[in-house]
Parts: sequence; C-alpha cells; structure tokens
Amino acid sequence: MDIGNLTNSYLDAYKSQTTQSAEKLQGQLKTDYSKATDEELMDACKQFEAYFVEQMFKEMVKTIPESESGSSYTSNLMSYYKDNMVQEIASASTEQGGLGLAQMLYEQMKRNYGL
Repeated sequence: MDIGNLTNSYLDAYKSQTTQSAEKLQGQLKTDYSKATDEELMDACKQFEAYFVEQMFKEMVKTIPESESGSSYTSNLMSYYKDNMVQEIASASTEQGGLGLAQMLYEQMKRNYGL
C-alpha cells in the first residue's frame, strides 16, 4: 500500500468533511429562527462561534514557519492532523464558554425574533 495514496485519501475525506460543515452552517444561517427553540438557537450560535474561532486559529497557524525537512506525504499528513486539531480545539473552546460570542449572538437573536 502506498502511503502517499493513503495520505491523499485522508486529506480528501477531511476536505469533504470541512465543506459539509461549512454548508451545514450556511444552511442554518438561512433558517428562519422565529419559531426555533432556545436549544436550537444556542446550538446555531455555538456552531458559528466554533467556525469563527477555527478560522481565526487557522490564520494564526499560517504565521508559523514550516520546516523544510520531510517528504510531501509527511507534510500532507501533518497538515491534515494540524487542521483536525485546530477544529477540535475551536469546538472545545466554544463548549467551555469560548469568547462569549455565542452568548451575545443568542441574546441578540432572541431580541430580534422576540423570543
């Protein structure tokens, strides 16, 4: 089994998962939340905050210089795990209170929708 092909399949699966997450979030943003429960509203706000934090962390990681050593499949595999780690850290930080962005969005949406 060729490790390069295995790495590429992992990267393709990750890209597909990321695209699906973004599409799901975008679909939820277009949803009419005037009839949403408090749980649904807070869940959407937490997902938005997690996505925002993830994008912020990814931009921060780009500022770190990469080492020149290693082969292309090793760097692809490390990139995959690095992106996955950033996504998990963003989700975990949001669940633990995060930046407070989800709570602010939740309160604003409750006022806007009169809930």
